[in-house]
Amino acid sequence: MAGEAEKKPALEMVQADGADEGCVTFVLHDEDHTLGNSLRYMIMKTVDVEFCGYTITHPSESKINFRIQTRGGLPATEPLRRGLTDLTDVCQHVLNTFEARVNEFKEKEEQPME
Repeated sequence: MAGEAEKKPALEMVQADGADEGCVTFVLHDEDHTLGNSLRYMIMKTVDVEFCGYTITHPSESKINFRIQTRGGLPATEPLRRGLTDLTDVCQHVLNTFEARVNEFKEKEEQPME
């Protein structure tokens, strides 16, 4: 529509011409240290990842530059995808555990005192 800012994709790949697929910088829009640090931790657990780090471009911009370098010909998109999946699984486990404990507490509070 006219007058609306064009929506940026949530993720962009930045790669030098002729660079191999194992050395890529991803630009993640509308993200900060919360995702950057936890995702970096999950990705660094991958054996074939040689380097993984991120920078916040500027405090007034809500985007991060996320760099992954791999060895052994592994494309950098693979550890990124796996890291996001693993992080999602961890978050879901935390949420499930929290909800179970809240329900246990509520059930305990509802029981009459003897």
